[in-house]
Amino acid sequence: MRARVVRIGNSRGIRLPRPLILEAGLVDEVELAVREGGLFVTPVKGARAGWAEAAASLAARGGDRVEGGAVPTRFDRREWKW
Repeated sequence: MRARVVRIGNSRGIRLPRPLILEAGLVDEVELAVREGGLFVTPVKGARAGWAEAAASLAARGGDRVEGGAVPTRFDRREWKW
């Protein structure tokens, strides 16, 4: 697919067709990179994207438990009163 580079103020821009935007998963913010002589546009994912799914998968495998029990701290040994 070809697109025309157009002037936008002092910059240049490319209009992307809606089907292309939807297929690439582009929303409000994108990451731009130049690689191998081409411009790559990728969606910006949230800082914790996928964490909920990873935590659920870990819990399903029993991997979310502390091995060997809790580790006592200096506070536990010296300052904590039961």
